[in-house]
Amino acid sequence: MDQAQVMSAPPRAGRFAGATFARVATLLGLWALWEAVAASGLLFRDVIPSSVKVGEALATLLLSADFYHNLELTLAEVIVSLVLGVSTGIAVGLALGVARFAGKAFEPYLHYLAPTPKIVFLPILLVLFGVGPGSKIAIGALSCFFPMALSVATGVREVDAVLLRVGRSFNLSLGQTIQKIYLPSLVPPIATGLKLGLGVAIIGCLLAEIKMSNRGLGFLVMQYYAQFRIPYMYAVLIAAFAIAALGNALIAHFIRLPSGRR
Repeated sequence: MDQAQVMSAPPRAGRFAGATFARVATLLGLWALWEAVAASGLLFRDVIPSSVKVGEALATLLLSADFYHNLELTLAEVIVSLVLGVSTGIAVGLALGVARFAGKAFEPYLHYLAPTPKIVFLPILLVLFGVGPGSKIAIGALSCFFPMALSVATGVREVDAVLLRVGRSFNLSLGQTIQKIYLPSLVPPIATGLKLGLGVAIIGCLLAEIKMSNRGLGFLVMQYYAQFRIPYMYAVLIAAFAIAALGNALIAHFIRLPSGRR
């Protein structure tokens, strides 16, 4: 057994090293292509600025109080929309998964609406919540709701039937069954829904800010675009990407699968 483990270790290590090399090589290749296009003069000046200019713009932004003022608003909108979208998505997903009739009757609507770009609902949300943060939070929560609800509803149906029979044998109520059986089994689907929901919540809030706002990272993007300060526009987009990546990493760190793997 030990000999087999030793023999199988190098191939796994080799595959891991190969995957890491492929990722690094891809990033370097994309960076080289970016620099080549920036230096070629084929495009209008600064449409594709050099990475040095973008880096300088990013450093300037990170030292600017105005950037953090706008970042604070966007983060608040994303966090509130994530809380609302996740909580309602879990509740609706549980209801659709546990009650089979409700799932068959209403879940198709979620499948039809989920691919719809949520930005089309912005005019309605502006009428309901105004041009302030409320409409941005609403569209972020709406974007986050669908992946969470569908992920949880699917996860409920995959809960081991043996566990449910054991729960019934102990006369567990519906609330106890949800607390002791469903929710512990739904950690992976909830983690998946959170990761997807975070991304679409950020996109929803940024798009709403781009369309109708005078604050936030989306507003900064449009402001720099209008002023043709393209390196700064890319710098704000990089900051938004970094926020999404950090949020994803935090979700992976704090929500662990039952087996102990992330």
